[in-house]
This record gives sequence, C-alpha cells and structure tokens, in this order.
Amino acid sequence: MKKILGMLMGATLLLSACGTPGGGTAQNTKSQKDADTVKIGLNMELSGAAAGYGNQEKEGAELAVKEINKAGGINGKKIDLVVKDNKSDTAEAATIATSLTTSDNVIGMIGPATSGATKAASPNATKAKVPIITPSGTDDSITVNNGTVQEYIFRTCFQDSFQGVILANYATDNLKAKKAVIIGDVSSDYAKGLTKSFKETFKGDIVADEKFNAKDKDFKAILTKIKDKDFDFIYLPGYYEEAGLIIKQAREMGIEQPIIGADGFSDSKLIDIAGDENMSNIYYTAHFSEKAPASDKVKTFIETFKKEYGKTPSSFNALAYDSVYMVKAALEAEKENTSEALTKGLATLTDFEGVTGTMTMDKNHNPKKPAVVIGLEKGEENTAEVVNP
Repeated sequence: MKKILGMLMGATLLLSACGTPGGGTAQNTKSQKDADTVKIGLNMELSGAAAGYGNQEKEGAELAVKEINKAGGINGKKIDLVVKDNKSDTAEAATIATSLTTSDNVIGMIGPATSGATKAASPNATKAKVPIITPSGTDDSITVNNGTVQEYIFRTCFQDSFQGVILANYATDNLKAKKAVIIGDVSSDYAKGLTKSFKETFKGDIVADEKFNAKDKDFKAILTKIKDKDFDFIYLPGYYEEAGLIIKQAREMGIEQPIIGADGFSDSKLIDIAGDENMSNIYYTAHFSEKAPASDKVKTFIETFKKEYGKTPSSFNALAYDSVYMVKAALEAEKENTSEALTKGLATLTDFEGVTGTMTMDKNHNPKKPAVVIGLEKGEENTAEVVNP
C-alpha cells in the first residue's frame, strides 16, 4: 500500500439621497477606523438542512473570538462577532450578507458554510467591498468564476477539485481499487464538482454512475441496480443527511465494499443516521483530525476546545477557528481594521499556522494546505493519513 505523506455579502448601501456612488465606501472606512470594536459578521447555517455544519462552525468561531479578545483583540480592539442564521437557504444567505454590510457595518464576514449559500452571498459582499471567508465552501467556482478571481472571496478549506483528486488516488493507491460505482447528488454544486474532479482523475473503470437529489430518502432502487455489479468501492459525493441513509441502506442490503466520500461526511450526524454498525470500511477527506500528527498549536486547540465544549473538535470547528485567526493575521499585517486592509491581508497571507495546517493563500484565493483522509470502523476513527498538495 502506497504510504500517504504523514500531515468566508453584503450589498452596497445606496445613498441616493446624497448621490454617493459606490455605497459610501469612504465614510464606511472612516467609521471602521474609528470604531471601538472590530465588527465581523457570521453568516451561518444555524438551522435547516446544513445546520450540522453551521453550528459546528459557530462554535469554532466563538472560541477563537473569546481567545483573541482575552489576549487584547486585533490591533488593540476587541472583536464584536455579529451572528446571523441564514437557515440553510441561499436567498436568506444573500439577504444576511446585505444586512451585515449595510446595517451592521461589519468589515468582514465568516461563512456561509456551504458552497451554494456562499455563492449566493458573494455578489452582495462584492458590491459592498467586504470580504468573505468561507470556512468550508469547497466549490471551485466560489473563488474563481468563469476564469475571473473573485476579489473579495476567500476560503479556509481546500477546494473540490483537490478533494476529488485525493480520493481518486486514495482509491487506487491505498484501496488497490480498479472499478468504481458513483452515487452522486445532482442537486448540489458541491457534489457535482466532486464528481467532475474524481472522474477526471480516477484511472480505473466507472461501472455505474447513479444520481440522487437532496432530501431523497429511499435509495433501494439505486442500490438494487448496483448490488450485483462487479465493483471495488462506492464513491459517494454528497452531504451527511443523504449519505448516511445511503450507507445504512447499502449495508443492510449486504453491500460491503468500501464507501468513500468528501468532507460532507465530517459530521457526527452521518454516524447517527447510518448507525455505528454500518460505519466500517468508510473513508473520507477531512481538514482536521485529532488522530493526525499534531503540532503544539493543534494540541492546545484540542485541549481548549474540549474544556469549552466537552467534546472533541471536528473539521468544521477547526476550519471556523482558523478563519477568525486568519482575520486577525490579515488585519495585523496591514496594521488597520478596515475591510480594505482585510482584503489585502487575506490575499497576501503567507505561512499562516492554523490548526488545519500551515497555509499560504494562492493567487486564486485558495489556501495551499494538506488534507486528511480518515478511515472509520464501527463509527470510530481508525486511521487518519495526511496528504500534502
């Protein structure tokens, strides 16, 4: 077995009464400089279908804010985190982006968590010239759309094309697999991107390419079609709600081949839905694992998180935690707490030591950083292998 290397909108405020073009950017910049706090928005999925991700990211962000404020804040000013629930709805995410930048006057936004909501919020953030950091929006087109880099959009996570490549190579090199079945969510930009990059990379045969939609519950027809085919593993790009049901139903039908997926698996609800007894021979890409080789920074984060929340931190906790510290690093590098300074500082972020890895922002606003491939046996992490880009 080949060894794998060991291991963020607002809309412009239309001041038609005074005829100010560009939404009063100069006035907003002055108010930001003179503010008593650093206002950061949290546009997050705290209810609805993706609440499992959003609430984890809220925990991570709030812990980072608590630590930073206790240590004196950013450039001498404490963070005021403005938290809003986009209800896992793309239209609501866009509306919140507007309210955060125009009514709350934040200088930056963390979230949304999902790719679709981030893409919905991005035009309003761009109009307001307020940067977004999505902790976990992995769709490649979030930061580069039709060949154009999105000036105010950044991410903390790796992107889907990277995950698809990692998983295809993992199946070949580590699982020694030659024949794949794909069961993909065609209603999700996230899953479609993962499917595309996997197909472009996997050197074996794809013996079946089955499709489902978000909120589907019964997958027995799909599983019956593939059960008697000759295949080595199932590639399952999707979120935990449907993935958990597919895994459960597959195992109950006697399908025992490995099932691999991306970071959408990184939620304990996946195991709750599928059942511990069905969660063996499961592999997925993640941004963080307690079992991966850890720096002192990571060890401290794990200890502090456990003390704060009484549980082990997840990838989504860690990504949002890093996102807040990226804001701190960017603003302190520019020595100014404004949206302009934050945008510049994020674009030039170099060798940032996060708990999800040391990262440098590339020209496309994607971090160069490692990934972790986690293996599960009976619902417990059994392996965590670090993969460098």
